[in-house]
Amino acid sequence: MQVKDLPEILVIEKLSFPVPWSKQAFISELNNEYALYLVARENIEIRGYIGMWLIIDEGHITNLAVHPAYRRRGVGRLLLKNLIQTGKRYGLRRLTLEVRQTNLAAQNLYMEFGFTTVGVRPRYYLDNQEDALIMWKELE
Repeated sequence: MQVKDLPEILVIEKLSFPVPWSKQAFISELNNEYALYLVARENIEIRGYIGMWLIIDEGHITNLAVHPAYRRRGVGRLLLKNLIQTGKRYGLRRLTLEVRQTNLAAQNLYMEFGFTTVGVRPRYYLDNQEDALIMWKELE
């Protein structure tokens, strides 16, 4: 992901999350040497993105979003697969993330890749006080 990608990223962000990140939040992440963000493109258009923080030997997945018009076509799966492979190249030993308790589609994707639920963060999401499931995956 690059700053020039942000107009498309912000559209996907607003269509995907009740409390979307701001342009400044993404700029801050792109300037963070311990953050990594990938985009999925078809031709020149961005279809989705994923990001994580690199914390010693762990990766904390911050977000994964796919434009609604391209969901259920393998874009999220491709992004997650590439992030896992990239994490391994960086020497990460495991990955973690939080996911809305009601977001079954995302949970199923993460479980498909070997993530398991290990806990709950009560009232994690500010927009509706929904709990977040904490998921982890060990990397080989």
